Amino acid sequence: MTTASGTRARRVRRWRWLVVLAGGAGLWIASVLVTAGTGNPALLPTVVLLGGFLVPVSAVVWNFDHEADSALSGQRVAYAFIGGGTLGVLAASVLESWLLQDALLPYLAVGMIEEAVKLIALVIASLGLSRYTTRDGIVLGATVGFGFAALESSGYAFVALLTPGGGPLVGVVGTQILRNVLAPIGHGLWTAILGGFLFHAAASSGRLRPSWGLAGAYLLVSLLHAGWDAMRGIAILLTMLLTATPRQLALLERGVLPPVLTWQVGLFLGLEFAGMLVVAVIGVGVLIAIRRRWVEPTTT
Repeated sequence: MTTASGTRARRVRRWRWLVVLAGGAGLWIASVLVTAGTGNPALLPTVVLLGGFLVPVSAVVWNFDHEADSALSGQRVAYAFIGGGTLGVLAASVLESWLLQDALLPYLAVGMIEEAVKLIALVIASLGLSRYTTRDGIVLGATVGFGFAALESSGYAFVALLTPGGGPLVGVVGTQILRNVLAPIGHGLWTAILGGFLFHAAASSGRLRPSWGLAGAYLLVSLLHAGWDAMRGIAILLTMLLTATPRQLALLERGVLPPVLTWQVGLFLGLEFAGMLVVAVIGVGVLIAIRRRWVEPTTT
């Protein structure tokens, strides 16, 4: 029997992510304004970390608070976010430095390496659970992915500090706004798909094991990851193939980067956005299909 206090507690949990997002955004904006106003470089790490973790942490809270009858504890989710994300970025960095120097398809190689290390981190974070359900797999997979994304975004923001032109704070803020907007349809989404397949295969036997479905999901998310990373280059190539003028082609043949026309920039941005949208729709569609097929409906 559901009590009134229990109902209120569930309602509070359902909206806790919004409090985290709004509060974190307020603190981030305040840190940006104070840094800009005082010119104190010691505040830049605060801007970087708040901005990098804002959306990933909010998304993890949303996922966890919308769980019902879950075997996941808040402690395990926190460990998966911090430990899994850290293990993922460290392992990916080491493997990419070893394996990408002579890679024929670098974007695909990056996708396969990063999705593999996130899957391994997810397996480690999942050890010892009392039971495995597809819903828990999606949540824990997304948690590992968002931990990876938070650390990666913070790293890109630090890189922006070292990029000449535009001022360090402007570069950091621009990088973080873009990556926060894109965060829900990147690492968190792809690792959530892997988690759904991993836990679905483990649900019947009660232990984690490989499956053909998981192998197929890994290849799919690696391709989506590669397509996402390569989309800027693909958009540039398509723009040149469709619209390059004779003078631009002549300069390219001589190894000189040609000036571009304003409308070509617009076409490039449109193609890049359209390509990223296609990748996002495919990923979201796969996750929706997993939930509809394997996740029983519950009310929270």
